[in-house]
Amino acid sequence: MASTGKYKSDLDTPCLVLDMNVLEQNLQKMQAAVEHAGKNLRPHVKTHKCSSLARMQIGAGAIGVCVAKVSEAEALVKAGLDNILLTGPVVTPRKIERLVDLLRTSPSLMVVVDHPGNIELLDAVLRTRGMVMDVLLDVDVGLNRTGVRPPDALALADRIVALPHLRLLGIQAYAGHVQHIRSYDTRKHTSYQCLKEAIRVFRELRATVPTCTIFSASGTGTFDIDLAVPEISELQVGSYACMDTEYLEIGSADNDARFVSFDPALRLLTTVISANHEGLVTVDAGLKSLYKDGGKPQVIVPENSALEYNWFGDEYGMITSTDNSELPPIGTVLELVTSHCDPTVNLFDSYYLTRGKEVNGTWPIDLRGCSQ
Repeated sequence: MASTGKYKSDLDTPCLVLDMNVLEQNLQKMQAAVEHAGKNLRPHVKTHKCSSLARMQIGAGAIGVCVAKVSEAEALVKAGLDNILLTGPVVTPRKIERLVDLLRTSPSLMVVVDHPGNIELLDAVLRTRGMVMDVLLDVDVGLNRTGVRPPDALALADRIVALPHLRLLGIQAYAGHVQHIRSYDTRKHTSYQCLKEAIRVFRELRATVPTCTIFSASGTGTFDIDLAVPEISELQVGSYACMDTEYLEIGSADNDARFVSFDPALRLLTTVISANHEGLVTVDAGLKSLYKDGGKPQVIVPENSALEYNWFGDEYGMITSTDNSELPPIGTVLELVTSHCDPTVNLFDSYYLTRGKEVNGTWPIDLRGCSQ
């Protein structure tokens, strides 16, 4: 990619940058771990909302991608991608029509289902079009957000198999509530406990339904834990590509105080715009630039500083020093690791791509605002 001739310090702020060296390392590390375990990778695009990054993940070896919304799938298909799994149920007539419209362009599209009314309406629309769609049975493993309860899963699977326009390919079991448990050992134990019933369901389906070969599960926080589960066939991890402080603050197998498996490729640049008060300076990134729920943004440039970020309103942030050292003057550009990458990304139109201090180009965040 041709250089823009800019440096990070020249960019207008607040803005998002992707450290391409770190991003490439993260993608390679996850892909290698998954392949070593004999499984597939289907990363979740809801994290980065960018078809260019999704294409990069597929180029690195992923078999496809996940999305959370029909509109995200539409944007990816428009960008020329396929092998997409929609990980949330689609239940309203209008959205099902959109989903089936998309299926004609992208026959490899899959969706999860978790309710009799859901599957019957989906089958009915497919029948009017003379089409068949691949589905996964979403099994609730304790998140209590979507998914059929494990005791009811086999009965619902029988109903899916009986419908002529749905083809059951397996299950999804996402333990989202486990991903940020701080203790690695507790997270490992809890993940295994959550998946036990889903494993039982999958074994029974695999024995009786020849098409059931997919067990899609996991997240960044349990990727290495879940790779050891023989039944899981693919990982739908997301945040590993970008990373954020919410993940960096959990323990890992090698370090119970920090998640060291992946490094933060996603950074936010913000500029000191006011320094009139003792003990603090104000920067131009607030709630409209940094999602608040999750971890706290971490200042990483200047390196080894004691600077601390706090939200200071919709448009502004506050920078203080934890050791009373000198604060940066007006015009200083700071580099932060974001609090929670997914919703922070959704606040911006593009990424700046960097290697070292140089800016090498941009990628549009073309799935931004795709919430339907």
